[in-house]
Amino acid sequence: MGEAAVEIAKPRTDTREYRRIVLRNSLEVLLISDPDTDKAAASMSVSVGYFSDPEGFPGLAHFLEHMLFYASEKYPLEDSYSKYIIEHGGSTNAFTSSEHTNYHFDVNSDCFEEALDRFAQFFVKPLMSADATTREIKAVDSENKKNLLSDARRMSQLQKHISVEGHPYHKFSTESLDKIQSLVEHKFQEIQNKDRSNFHIPGQPCTSEHLQILVKTVPIKLGHKLRVIWPITPSIHNYKEGPCRYLGHLIGHKGEGSLFYILKTLGWATSLSAREGDWTCEFSFFKVVIDLTDAGHEHMQDIVGLLFKYISLLQQTGVCKWIFDELSAICETLFHYQDKIPPIGYVVNVSSNMKLYPPIDWLVGSSLPSKFSPDVIQKLLDELAPNNVRIFWESKNFEGHTDMVEPWYGTAYSIEKITVSMIQQWMLAAPNEHLHLPSPNVFIPTDLSLKDVQEKAKFPVLLRKSSYSSLWYKPDTMFSTPKAYVKIDFNCPFASSSPEADVLTDIFTRLLMDYLNEYAYYARVAGLYYGINHTDSGFQVTVTGYNHKLRILLETIVEKIANFKVKPDRFLVIKEMVTKEYQNFKFQQPYQQAMYYCSLILQDNAWPWMDGLEVIPHLEADDLAKFVPMLLSRAFLECYIGGNIEPKEAESVIHHIEDIFYSGPRPISQPLFPSQYLTNRVIKLDRGMSYFYPAEGLNPSDENSALVHYIQVHRDDFLPNVKLQLFALIAKQQAFHQLRSVEQLGYITVLMRRNDSGIRGVQFIIQSTVKGPGHIDSRVVEFLKMFESKLYAMSEDEFKSNVNALIDMKLEKHKNLREESGFYWREIYDGTLKFDRTEAEVAALKKLTQKELTDFFNEHIKVGAPQKKTLSVRVYGSLHTSEYADEKKEANQPIEVKIDDIFKFRKSQPLYGSFKGGLGHVKL
Repeated sequence: MGEAAVEIAKPRTDTREYRRIVLRNSLEVLLISDPDTDKAAASMSVSVGYFSDPEGFPGLAHFLEHMLFYASEKYPLEDSYSKYIIEHGGSTNAFTSSEHTNYHFDVNSDCFEEALDRFAQFFVKPLMSADATTREIKAVDSENKKNLLSDARRMSQLQKHISVEGHPYHKFSTESLDKIQSLVEHKFQEIQNKDRSNFHIPGQPCTSEHLQILVKTVPIKLGHKLRVIWPITPSIHNYKEGPCRYLGHLIGHKGEGSLFYILKTLGWATSLSAREGDWTCEFSFFKVVIDLTDAGHEHMQDIVGLLFKYISLLQQTGVCKWIFDELSAICETLFHYQDKIPPIGYVVNVSSNMKLYPPIDWLVGSSLPSKFSPDVIQKLLDELAPNNVRIFWESKNFEGHTDMVEPWYGTAYSIEKITVSMIQQWMLAAPNEHLHLPSPNVFIPTDLSLKDVQEKAKFPVLLRKSSYSSLWYKPDTMFSTPKAYVKIDFNCPFASSSPEADVLTDIFTRLLMDYLNEYAYYARVAGLYYGINHTDSGFQVTVTGYNHKLRILLETIVEKIANFKVKPDRFLVIKEMVTKEYQNFKFQQPYQQAMYYCSLILQDNAWPWMDGLEVIPHLEADDLAKFVPMLLSRAFLECYIGGNIEPKEAESVIHHIEDIFYSGPRPISQPLFPSQYLTNRVIKLDRGMSYFYPAEGLNPSDENSALVHYIQVHRDDFLPNVKLQLFALIAKQQAFHQLRSVEQLGYITVLMRRNDSGIRGVQFIIQSTVKGPGHIDSRVVEFLKMFESKLYAMSEDEFKSNVNALIDMKLEKHKNLREESGFYWREIYDGTLKFDRTEAEVAALKKLTQKELTDFFNEHIKVGAPQKKTLSVRVYGSLHTSEYADEKKEANQPIEVKIDDIFKFRKSQPLYGSFKGGLGHVKL
């Protein structure tokens, strides 16, 4: 046992300390001390995954991952590990991959020692009772059933199915360093070292019979996809040279002259990615995935021809040093100025790296290509050859034209052989477009200095206010990073005036993103991220990343909005894409459908997806050309600027945007009338009433049913907020244990808080094939009765412990600028403007008594409480359709009201007051 003093490369801005130790049992450990963290976290990566499943026992590694959570000899009480973690402000999870299983948790720092002990006992002496084993088999089965209609999983499994049968790929699948070191040595050295050698993968998964093939396959959802795949030498062996990163950067580029640019110009593709995937240390694949339009589907051979023409171009131009150097410089800046992430995510990433890289690169992984080696890149390029390719082509058009079925998911497919000469023919016949390498990237930041802002504001301040806009500003006082965050929310009353307006606004924002693509893609590569998103009240522009060249990008986006013209060819492509998304809504998981209905019932101005689906076919480019000037004719801009930016600069950005939209003899926009300010109104359920809305699942092939059981409680206010949060914290793990672990109702079993524009409540979300939603609803009611007695019996110490855990969770600092900005933006968007929410809610918690919590439960949550307001949304899967028919017939109970028509119900109910709306809502 000992401390092996090794250098561990870390970002320049990283203040954490690191130490590698090796225990007597040869367990290798990385200790991390972070003086700024509020949470402690640990992750154990075990070098066994589903590739090690014995023949005849598929899913065994995944099942074992589930079982280790149950109990251990030292802590025999079932689920006590999860209970301890959740009650002390933490979370816990695990995942099984091909060669590794990763277990991890985070917890409030002062509870780390006991949490770590409970965690260690998984690997020392786990307990697996026969009863728990039987129950958890059902949970794993439920998890699998949830995934049966997932196209991503179906296609992944099909790629594995068409490979060597005996090959595993074919299978279904704060503290000081010294203090942490003594904890780890004490708790983990009892793990037995059985001197097992690492699992070894025999040979390659694909032989000649699995290469030079075209696989046509039928997906669940509408849409066409092309996956062009080559088995390659794993780039982990050359991670400093970065061959996959270099070629992925070029083949996946979106700028002018790129493969995607050409396919997009031809109207054949809507997205393209190129990267290494499904890799291990023994074998790997390079994958190019292209989403095709209907026209693109008719030109599959041309598209594959163009891809190989681009690869041929790379062969002819040779490996370019300037491109590698530019990519290396971008990666270096990204590494040294990376955002901090929550500790749980960080320890998972690092523990996953520990088996793959030497200690110096545990934090770096493959993220810093630094050795220019043309030979290594050329070797990979040579592997991307026509004689080494597997093409998977997905489309509903192949329905009825396939002759094989994949055994696990039942995916229909057929296989054809393709020859090198066929691909050469496709290359010759492909359109003669000008493919070329990208230009040098003008968006790479060169000024990474930090601005010295004099006013160190703790909360956002209203820096500027006019009849056109309001500007909230918050300088970076926490992260010392050369980044900024800009959000501009265009409040446009015409955006949501009808289902047509709703769909046209959506198409408008997507077209803007489409027009920006080849120019702004360079910004994205250089670490500047942007988005234009459709909202209920208009659309939002978000730009975040290095502040140096952020303004150039933002002003280009604003210019594109102001000078918007409809390109009819691009309109048709985007319309087709939006149409398919609306049509694919019915393939959402049943729990997602239930959540959608719940929102539709509660949100006063929401349009249903069916209305959108009905209007889309009739919309033409001309309709959008007429609509956009009207959309922009009345607007109010709500703006937030945060980070490494001075107040004068923030003001000048907004001033510039106002000039573009509101000045001149014929301005694009006018200020809103007071009557036009948009509000967020939420339906107020009647006290003492229990409403339910039954619906059939939209996909007849989906056996899963789902329930959302929602309890509406109050309008945002600090004291009731913390009571609700405390109830949810105490009840969350107990609900999971009872409804999932014990009753095995379904893999998806969640109790969580809900916030609709400042209207607070709590919801149970359960998806199941075992029982129908009516029965599940009755089990939720029974759980609440059982919880009631546990709440009454809670000791004062337990109450205080939960209060302290919630306080610790609230005081957890934001990890990065994006997280902090998101928190403040939510306050602005909802209109609540409680920037001091954390401090005020902590103060309320410190005064809260146990009796106040019990009184709150008795008034709002308890079964039969006279003030209680409940809404149950029940979605019936194909296994429970007879129950749906019965429910439609049944007479209502006196206090249980069935909602037959969502819109009639919405119109008949009172509304909560809106926090948002009008100039008056801004507190100066």
